[in-house]
Amino acid sequence: MEPFLTLGVGAVISLLFLWRYLHCLKKRDARAHASAEKGKLHSEGPVAQHPRIDLLQCMGCATCTNVCPEGDVLAMVGGKPVLVNGYKCIGHGLCADACPVGAITMVMARPGARADVPFLTPQFETTVPNLFIVGELGGLALIKNAVNQGRECIDLISNRVPALRQERSHPGVYDVLIVGAGPAGISASLRAVERQLNYVTIEQEEVGGTVAKYPRQKMVLTSPVELPMYGKFNKTELSKERLLELWNKVLSRADFKARMGEKVENIQKEADGTFSVTTPKGQYRAHAVVLALGRGGTPRKLGVKGEDLPNVMYRLIEADHYINKKILVVGGGDSAIEAAMGLAQQTGNKVTVSYRQQAFSRIKERNAKRIEECRSAGKVEGLFESKPVEFKPNAVVLDIKGQIRELANDYAWIFAGGEAPTAFLKKIGVGFGVPEVAGERSGAAE
Repeated sequence: MEPFLTLGVGAVISLLFLWRYLHCLKKRDARAHASAEKGKLHSEGPVAQHPRIDLLQCMGCATCTNVCPEGDVLAMVGGKPVLVNGYKCIGHGLCADACPVGAITMVMARPGARADVPFLTPQFETTVPNLFIVGELGGLALIKNAVNQGRECIDLISNRVPALRQERSHPGVYDVLIVGAGPAGISASLRAVERQLNYVTIEQEEVGGTVAKYPRQKMVLTSPVELPMYGKFNKTELSKERLLELWNKVLSRADFKARMGEKVENIQKEADGTFSVTTPKGQYRAHAVVLALGRGGTPRKLGVKGEDLPNVMYRLIEADHYINKKILVVGGGDSAIEAAMGLAQQTGNKVTVSYRQQAFSRIKERNAKRIEECRSAGKVEGLFESKPVEFKPNAVVLDIKGQIRELANDYAWIFAGGEAPTAFLKKIGVGFGVPEVAGERSGAAE
């Protein structure tokens, strides 16, 4: 009888532990969902999500910096976590969940509270009149926010257009020019069609390409989203595959006016109040401009033969989609190392890192330790003092200390830095931070 009693007590204890574990998971998911819901527009205007740390409670255990999948939103400084890259935060709240002393809360702050986010009015207007920013570039990471902002921004412009046309009666001037054809840009374009505006959309790569590579598209599943001309999509319908299918339908529309393969180099405001937008292929004029650029910026390319092949990429989105592959990662910074380690964890992958220097010298201490562990375990091979000279569909040619070597290769990722959108925004006169200084910063585009 006693063994059965012991077994019964053990079973009860196991069930209690299981219940507690499931309860904790449910609470964590509920908090993550609540954090995602905070991505909705606040009544006071555009906001940005990030963790707030109570340093009096913080015990400096570094759990929050290690658990964040975005990598370096938080960093340890003087034994305490500090917000260093707030713009990368997507609001899932894992750092708050992991903190053993409850010292972290997820908060929303207006862009004026952060120097790395452009100042926007509640209508998404920058410090340059009739120049708008929508989507991730304004501080919100979710696709649903980008779609909503693109739609609402065009509604505002549509209301202004009659007066703008009357004030600036010039032939060949668009009502609105949209820069970028990701979620926000597509939404704005379709709304412009609905509002019967004379518009054009310019995209430096492919229409919808940002969605295919978007790392946060799963967050859109937290609530429905409404796309102009296509209606409302419930959260169970909006998968990546559904989005790509939808973008293909958009591309086939005769009234979808998008010019691909054009990069906007400059935006200037003329004396008559219209905008002059310059690309390598020409010049456009518009009464209003909507920037839907995203935060990824323009990746720096190597100028190597075959770099435009579809198996050569600049941003790793979902490492678990790549298994049993031969992979090359080019670069020696934290992004390259983290990508290499993430890919090396997937079943059957053989990962090689090509770096032009003699050793990894500018990465975080934890990444340096982890990459050495991966190399020692044979998960990652490091080729120092090397550089790619040609990419092929199934191979890559490397110059390794002056010797040419060809490796079998399925995919390659290049992490060579790039041009951040922040520099472009400042160039065209967009103000950052608090609005008191905005007037001084908008002169470049006047």
